[in-house]
Amino acid sequence: MCPLTWEDVVAEATRVPKSEGTFEMQVSRGLDRVEVTFDDERLVANAGLIAPASVAEVLGLKELLDERVDLGDAPGRANVAAKAMTVVHSVLAGADSIDDCEVLRAGATTAVVGHRVSAPSTIGTFLRSFSWPHVRQLDGVAGVMLARAWAVGAGPDDLTAPLTIDVDSSIHETYGLQKQGATRFSYIHVRGYHPLYATVAASGEVVHCRLRGGNSHTARGAVSFLAEAFARVRAAGAAGPLALRADSGFYSKKVVDACKKADVRFSVTIKLYKGVLAAISAIPEQSWTPIPYWLEDGADVAELAWHAFGAGDTGVDCRLIIRRVRPTPGTQLALIATYSYHAFITDADGTPVALDADHRRHAVVENAIRDLKYGVGLNHLPSGRFGANAAWLALNVIAHNLSRWTARIGGIDTATTATTAAAATATATDPAGLPRPHRQSFVATDTLRRRYLAIPGRLASSARRLTLHLPARWPWAEQFTAMLDAIRAVKAVT
Repeated sequence: MCPLTWEDVVAEATRVPKSEGTFEMQVSRGLDRVEVTFDDERLVANAGLIAPASVAEVLGLKELLDERVDLGDAPGRANVAAKAMTVVHSVLAGADSIDDCEVLRAGATTAVVGHRVSAPSTIGTFLRSFSWPHVRQLDGVAGVMLARAWAVGAGPDDLTAPLTIDVDSSIHETYGLQKQGATRFSYIHVRGYHPLYATVAASGEVVHCRLRGGNSHTARGAVSFLAEAFARVRAAGAAGPLALRADSGFYSKKVVDACKKADVRFSVTIKLYKGVLAAISAIPEQSWTPIPYWLEDGADVAELAWHAFGAGDTGVDCRLIIRRVRPTPGTQLALIATYSYHAFITDADGTPVALDADHRRHAVVENAIRDLKYGVGLNHLPSGRFGANAAWLALNVIAHNLSRWTARIGGIDTATTATTAAAATATATDPAGLPRPHRQSFVATDTLRRRYLAIPGRLASSARRLTLHLPARWPWAEQFTAMLDAIRAVKAVT
């Protein structure tokens, strides 16, 4: 007897009186008669990976890995590029552990990712072969990839315009006592790692990352880290003014000096030390400027000339911008305080109101960190070895950036409404005088995966030509086709 089709199941169910129990029972009986087998070598579970794989091919990622990563005589030294690409594409498919890399070995997935897919056991050996110098080789690959991506238009719209870099750290919690560098408690009283991230404010690209032990101070290693990040964006083609935004964990003269040495403007939150509070309390009422806020007369901004980091020549002359906010009526804070304060130091030009609004936009760095943890595979750092986890971090950052570049080149982050398009046309043009497309603020990797990467497909061959068949009536089929065409139109970088 032939298996029932889904149409047969539905037809059989609709003939039953639609009392609640009977209807459900009949559908269940029909589904029980549908045979299930795992036997099709032509199916692809995540067929949309062909898009970021095509971006990686255009940018020459596989060749870069082969050329620049040399693991010496380590056990995992063979086929470095294939193993690294397996990790990159696995986390784009949703993997967050080494075992999850098995997802790429199903059906005909190899045909759409464009490289040999390695087994999880092989990936584990490969990652454990990394020492810190080898991880630095991956950093070099990430830097070259950034430059190549920006060269083909996947970066800032105008490389001569001002560019803002947000630096932050984040705790990646781990469990157990067997992970090197993560056995001691962090400042939030959990065990884990405490990496540094530098991101591009406008796009969420991670221009640099560095794994550190969980008990590291927020600003540990920040000076050399920032110097490398600034050099990297300059090497990638950023020719305009650079600015750094950071929270109070990076309030340090060494951080400010690193910015000054690189000719980078800074905007860094300052803690409300006694001297800062005393200076704020002395500000005349007429010096406060109201700013837009949901509560009437609820927020104001003022400015002071400030000498940070000690008296005399050891300090730094800058501007102290203070925002005060009236507590929400009826809350406990309203019972004990007239205002709450937030202050930061900066050497940037502009009005206090504009600088305050810009500094508050530092919060966009959390979009990138959230995407690293839950969009790719950095919710876990899977190995007991520090070097392996540092390599996992670097490869996940490359995957995250690939998703950003896929969205940018493919136009997925381009608004299509008439209003936003008209606004973009009126306010921005490219060097050729053509209107620039309006960009959305951020397209999360899990959104990209759900709509464009995790598409089931079937690979067929006819007349020596492969065809990837995707589901009919896929809601985002038109956008996917346009994205793939745009990616394939980009000239390959070598």
